[in-house]
Amino acid sequence: MLIIENLTHVYGNGVRALDEVSLTIPRGMYGLLGPNGAGKSTLMRTIATLQAPTSGHIRFGDIDVLKDPEALRRVLGYLPQDFGVYPRVSAYDMLDHMAVLKGISGRKERKDTVESLLAQVNLWNVRNKAIAGFSGGMRQRFGIAQALIGDPRLIIVDEPTAGLDPEERNRFLNLLAEIGENVVVILSTHIVEDVSDLCPAMAIICDGRIVREGAPADLIAQLEGRIWKKTIDKAELEDAKAAHQVISTRLLGGRTIIHVLADTDPGAGFAPVTGGLEDVYFSTLATTRCAA
Repeated sequence: MLIIENLTHVYGNGVRALDEVSLTIPRGMYGLLGPNGAGKSTLMRTIATLQAPTSGHIRFGDIDVLKDPEALRRVLGYLPQDFGVYPRVSAYDMLDHMAVLKGISGRKERKDTVESLLAQVNLWNVRNKAIAGFSGGMRQRFGIAQALIGDPRLIIVDEPTAGLDPEERNRFLNLLAEIGENVVVILSTHIVEDVSDLCPAMAIICDGRIVREGAPADLIAQLEGRIWKKTIDKAELEDAKAAHQVISTRLLGGRTIIHVLADTDPGAGFAPVTGGLEDVYFSTLATTRCAA
């Protein structure tokens, strides 16, 4: 279990990227949702011991992460938003090199590790191909392979499906789901579907603060009877925003579908709609920003 207590990070320019963040993250897939700039990557980098926070505490099992970062690194797998590799090197040779860096010095053990991981992420048939020729999804699967070196107990993936086509995204998410059965996996993303498809527990971060957390099904249930939908002309949108708490808009066939948050029927042609995790996310952000 990963326990984060009152974690705060203030950059040198005065920006408060994290503001008293506290989370308890159990084994399995855990989703961290938030818009770009919300503090997700700062939190992931801090947990991964790549930067020290201004204040707060992090524990993983019996490891005090801030006092003993090396102990965490021995059990950590990390796939950052952007990870660098030598593009002209083959997948096999690159993974072998990374295994050496992870401390797997025995040739046979390293060979077994590399071959097993390439098969697990479905890259065995292209193991001798240069990474420069990989698609975005193949690169992400290679990234997961390097994150799995050494059988980590904590895996962090930061915005892993951004830019992937639907087929590659599904393949990648299925791989994450398999991995997340036995270890702690933190999935940091701004894509709601990634969390709704995979994570039994989640949190929403906005402006460096955790503004909502829980099981997706429970959070969706809290919106029952409070989400309303209407199709309007684009020219009516500003008036609708002035009259109602519009949480999301979507264009369809040249018209605009709006979802509003209201405890009672807003009238004026609105119809009740069963809310989803996207409504949880957008209503949380709308309420938080209104209160700010």
